[in-house]
Amino acid sequence: MTDRDVFEYALLRVVPRVERGECFNAGVVVYCRARSFVAARTHLNEAKLAVLDPAADVVGVRAALHAVEGLCLGGEDAGQAAGDDAGRRFRWLIAPRSTVVQPGPVHTGLTTDPEAEVERLLELLVR
Repeated sequence: MTDRDVFEYALLRVVPRVERGECFNAGVVVYCRARSFVAARTHLNEAKLAVLDPAADVVGVRAALHAVEGLCLGGEDAGQAAGDDAGRRFRWLIAPRSTVVQPGPVHTGLTTDPEAEVERLLELLVR
C-alpha cells in the first residue's frame, strides 16, 4: 500500500454580480502540506458567464483566474507572495473576499499524487 498524504482544496467561483450571489465553478486550488505543494487550475466557461452577466468583464475575470495560478507557482508571477511557502500562499488564496473570483469552502482528502488531484478535481467539479 502506498502512503497517502492529506490535501486540502477549494473551488474558485466566479460571481459576476456579487450583489446577486449567483456563481459557477471556474477553478480549483490544491494544497498538500506534506509535500509543500500548492497548485491551481482554472477553466472559464464564457457561455455561463454571459448568461449570468452579459456585460461581464471576461478579460478581467480571466486575468484574475490566471493570477491565482501564478501565485501558486511562486517566483516572479507571485508578486509579494513570491517568498512565501506553499501553505501561506494557499491560506491567502482561500481567504474570503467579495470580488468576482471568490474561493469556496475548504475540503480535505487523501492522495498519493497532489498534481493528479488538481487535474481530477478540475475535471470532476469545474469542466
